[in-house]
Amino acid sequence: MIRTSTLILLLCAVSAQAKPNVLFITVDDLNNDLGCYGHSLVKSPNVDRLASRGIRFDHAYCQYPVCNPSRSSFMTGYYPQQTGVLSNGGNFRKKMPNVVTLPQRFKKAGYFVARVGKIYHYGVPVQIGTSGKDDPQSWHKVVNPRGVDREVHDKIHTLEKGKFGGTLSWLKIDSKDIEHTDGIGATEAIKLLEAHDPKKTKKPFFLAVGFYRPHTPYVAPSHHFKLYPTEKIKPVLEKPGDRDDIPLAALADRPKQRELTLAKRKEIIQAYYASISLMDAQVGRLLDALDRLKLRDNTIIVFVSDHGYHLGHHGLWQKGDLFEGSARVPLIIADPRSRIRGKSTKAITELVDLAPTLVELCGLQKGAKLPGQSVSEILRDPKKPGRLAAYTVAWSRGGRMHKAIRGKKILGTTVRTLRYRYTEWGMNGKYGRELYDYQEDPDEFVNLARKSGHEKTLKRMKKLLSNAQKIATSRP
Repeated sequence: MIRTSTLILLLCAVSAQAKPNVLFITVDDLNNDLGCYGHSLVKSPNVDRLASRGIRFDHAYCQYPVCNPSRSSFMTGYYPQQTGVLSNGGNFRKKMPNVVTLPQRFKKAGYFVARVGKIYHYGVPVQIGTSGKDDPQSWHKVVNPRGVDREVHDKIHTLEKGKFGGTLSWLKIDSKDIEHTDGIGATEAIKLLEAHDPKKTKKPFFLAVGFYRPHTPYVAPSHHFKLYPTEKIKPVLEKPGDRDDIPLAALADRPKQRELTLAKRKEIIQAYYASISLMDAQVGRLLDALDRLKLRDNTIIVFVSDHGYHLGHHGLWQKGDLFEGSARVPLIIADPRSRIRGKSTKAITELVDLAPTLVELCGLQKGAKLPGQSVSEILRDPKKPGRLAAYTVAWSRGGRMHKAIRGKKILGTTVRTLRYRYTEWGMNGKYGRELYDYQEDPDEFVNLARKSGHEKTLKRMKKLLSNAQKIATSRP
């Protein structure tokens, strides 16, 4: 006969194996310039490898195109207006002290839960190596890597002297990947995978790994720069007349960035792409570790950026606006239990959808109702339609550079359907409206909001925006 204690251990082992692990990879300031998204120059073989194992979301959108508001949103499962975090300075616990975050849900379900690197907000690069604006309640264990990239600030090229995180800044250094913060982070994450292998601990894990690159400053090893000869880089240049019909509130300009020469643009983009390849190599190390430890078949992997990033489109660089380049993000979800792999979906998806999706996929208790929508059906059938529209919000940065609206606090709200984007700046578009038709105008060159013949589309999009706002501002 089997002893009671032995039987309990066996049942625990079965239960642990029945619950999938989660590897939650977040990337900082990464746009969709990746091989698996069709970019002809960027080398991202490991992210591409992950995409071949899961579903690539072609229309995934953040809820606020700045680090802290976005991360606070998808880590809690609530919209920025619900968390109260609409800047890099906020903390969601002030407005929602008792909210159960995504990792806390896994803690409650008996998972080992850990963080390596930037998951909640860190001020990059100054707060690298610290816990930044972390949420201690979310984790059993945290690791704050700090590498050679944090020690070279005196050598960094920057458009604004003494500034690195909020402006364009870059540096090529002779170094090894494993010496950089992201390389050290990958090493530490692999150690956690080895130490908390459910086959040994009888306990599933939720491991969140936050990579810093390609956030400014774009510091990367020389060998990654060699992948991108500047003669092959073709920067997006501002089209004559492009900004003539764009509201000033929509133009999140930054000092000196419209003055860049073609050669300087190439140099900056080269560094950004080199940083992507540095990050990609670390993703590869994590995937290899899962394979080596035989964890691949029971580990759901999420790969996501906190928001998009501009490299010159509309004369804009970096983030914080409500154009496609800033609001759209790469998102890949790989569930090894699914037979559907290596496919893409056009389904409109929001990052607040991640929390309910993982709760469902892992069979956790749902707890408080979340406003997001699980995409589990899309993982089973990528042709499923998804949402009608994705909602994103941002305070205007235009007042920093444009005298006509200086000092005005203007909130921008936008919705994106498969074909259109509609944006209002201020209540009822007091400071401007935008309507773009991506089927006819993928570069957002023509603002249709004031052109005749689009009244029905404007009415429909305005209603979608109004409906989205009601959900995003409702009391949790």
